[in-house]
Amino acid sequence: MPVVELDELGSSAHSLTTEQGQRLARSGLVSAAPSALVPGQWDVAARGKVGVARVGDVDLWIRPKLDIARLLFLVGYAVDPKGWRDDEVELATGDGLVPAVANALWRQTERALRQGLLQGYREVEETSYVLRGRLREADQLRRHHGRVIPMELRHDDFTVDVAENQILLAAVTRMLTVPRVDDQSRQRLTALRVRLADVTSLIRGARLPAWRPNRLNARYHSALRLAEIVWQATSPEHAPGTVTATGFLFDLARVFEDFVTVGLAEALPTHAAGTAHRQYPCSLDEAAAVGMKPDLVWRVGGSPAAVVDAKYKQEKPEGYPNADLYQLLAYCTALGLRRGHLVYAKGNGLPARHVVRHAGVEIVCHALDLTLRPAELLGLIDRLARDLAGNK
Repeated sequence: MPVVELDELGSSAHSLTTEQGQRLARSGLVSAAPSALVPGQWDVAARGKVGVARVGDVDLWIRPKLDIARLLFLVGYAVDPKGWRDDEVELATGDGLVPAVANALWRQTERALRQGLLQGYREVEETSYVLRGRLREADQLRRHHGRVIPMELRHDDFTVDVAENQILLAAVTRMLTVPRVDDQSRQRLTALRVRLADVTSLIRGARLPAWRPNRLNARYHSALRLAEIVWQATSPEHAPGTVTATGFLFDLARVFEDFVTVGLAEALPTHAAGTAHRQYPCSLDEAAAVGMKPDLVWRVGGSPAAVVDAKYKQEKPEGYPNADLYQLLAYCTALGLRRGHLVYAKGNGLPARHVVRHAGVEIVCHALDLTLRPAELLGLIDRLARDLAGNK
């Protein structure tokens, strides 16, 4: 089986058949094109995702530039700021991204199930010869035309087949399909799937059921957050007609954006009164025909006071080398702000200040060093939040 190995932002040439190369290209996970110099070779380049996937009969392995523990810290913090911090990252003892996440998943799930499977009430509709619960009169008349039995009933059932257990089972099942899961994790995950045998399995393409944190499911919280991460990372989105890929892939741009905006949304209220809004809906024009959604807007007294856009790396589309600056200028203009903030990952963007001519708008570019220890990195987020709260 051919193996394509890439660095996070790297590219390399590989010997592939035409069918294999075309599958990679159609998958959308990487860019792939036939080599113009060597027949039978394809030039393959990463597109901002890290992890492993199997596309057709090709194993695709994209290594992150960040240390695995640091990457998992960013992911966990973004999904649940107070739930999965540096102590949970220590669970990930594998040498690679997939073994690390698989290791964390079975440990978190085992911890959640230590006191037994969570149970709860679920509304059930069934046809029965024994009266239980409430009669569904309309269904009874439509289906049985006046007969007394069987009966169409609705009742509440106390069961382990609740949303929380369904989410854990879905993540465990998905992780078992991922290439490069280590043997220990595979054994522990298989045992967990057996333990969750009485829980409904989600069909392929289904969405995870909704759940709400509460006192009763508190011991499940960390495991559920991680399970949601696993589900998202094992569900590459493709347009109709493209190649199906199975694997475990993080979208680094989304991870970074979530980390910055969730971190700031948590830190801002500690410095000033106001509300933080992620993906804030607004419009560029008076007719509201051109919609926009800045990554984060800080509102004070009902009015925008600061705007932030997070970019893992500088966007430089052909013909628009400063597209990020143009975008933030549009945000500032529409929101009536004199200053906007762009936050990059250090190494993918440079800190700078730009004063826009004839506009009176200043664009401040920040660069976060993701190699810092978690406490130091959160300190930078807190410092930026303090500046935003003071409108600096």
